[in-house]
Amino acid sequence: MKKIVILASGNGTNAQSIIDHFKESETVEVSLVLSNNPQAFVLERASKAGVPAICFNRFAFAKAEQVQKLLKAEHPDLIVLAGFLWKIPSFLIQDHPNKIINIHPALLPDYGGKGMYGMNVHRAIIENKERESGITIHYVNENYDEGTIIQQATCPISATDTAEDLAAKIHLLEQEHFATTIEELLQ
Repeated sequence: MKKIVILASGNGTNAQSIIDHFKESETVEVSLVLSNNPQAFVLERASKAGVPAICFNRFAFAKAEQVQKLLKAEHPDLIVLAGFLWKIPSFLIQDHPNKIINIHPALLPDYGGKGMYGMNVHRAIIENKERESGITIHYVNENYDEGTIIQQATCPISATDTAEDLAAKIHLLEQEHFATTIEELLQ
């Protein structure tokens, strides 16, 4: 059985989609959800789905090696960032080379980097009057949003779209592509 560990910071809609996608699988399971936010709804989503969930603080993540030890014990085949907002320490990237992926709500390399997440991205794209946006699924390296691109999917932006309209379009792309891309990577 191949294992996925999900790291998430918020509501967890992408995490839920991944959990749902693999819940009947005989070859892949979401074995653990980790969150840096004790108020994150993703923890409740995991609990309802019967997936163990653990919350951690910045010290446990970056300094105390507690998350590193958890991941080593879990032996995940893939670590999936699903709305996880902290930078991944280089020692975790070294421990899991080409096994940590992220989904970004824009077409990288544009609109990436520190501070470019969620509505910040959508507002910037709308303000710049872009005609197209999309998602990027990519490997994680030591820099925000600079890892090798695995897949991109696009959507048009109309002249009347707001940042909220764009966010809804991006959410649909995430739901359509993230879990299936994960499945392809684990084959």
